[in-house]
Amino acid sequence: MHVHAYEKIWLALSIVLILLLLGSVTYGAVGPGIAMVSDQQDPLDPEALDEDDRFAEPRVEQVGENEYEAYVVAYQFNFDPDPIVVPANSEVTFYITSPDVIHGFEVVGTNANTMVIPGEVAEITVQANEPREYGIVCNEYCGAAHHGMEGTLEVVPEEEYEQRTAAEADDGGEDA
Repeated sequence: MHVHAYEKIWLALSIVLILLLLGSVTYGAVGPGIAMVSDQQDPLDPEALDEDDRFAEPRVEQVGENEYEAYVVAYQFNFDPDPIVVPANSEVTFYITSPDVIHGFEVVGTNANTMVIPGEVAEITVQANEPREYGIVCNEYCGAAHHGMEGTLEVVPEEEYEQRTAAEADDGGEDA
């Protein structure tokens, strides 16, 4: 059987396009910086977040030299804490959960992007190198005011971070 030259070209082009599509889907699923919601942590009771030590008081805490953990609660239609303040030249691991509905958590301008599911803890890490302000947005429709659900990640110089931390500690001591 004789196949015309143009048919061979179109057949080869079709095969190449199919392989490119499969490659892009595979890369999107396992590419660098892509993290799925982990099932390695125990599920939480989304109605009892105030009983969980990590999320009772959402906060940022230092866990090592230039390493921080941020415990964030996404709820209709805010993030807590907001703003999230960390020093420059640090690595921040976010632990995010929700008490109400599915939300998204995207640090705009980075590859940090995850789904936040009630009762689950999403974990994602960001390198905060230069002092600047990043927007945080919910990119999963979560209700009527979804369009206004945004927060801020403030990466500040290390000296400013130390001053803010000291001032918060002083304020906390006076309120007690």
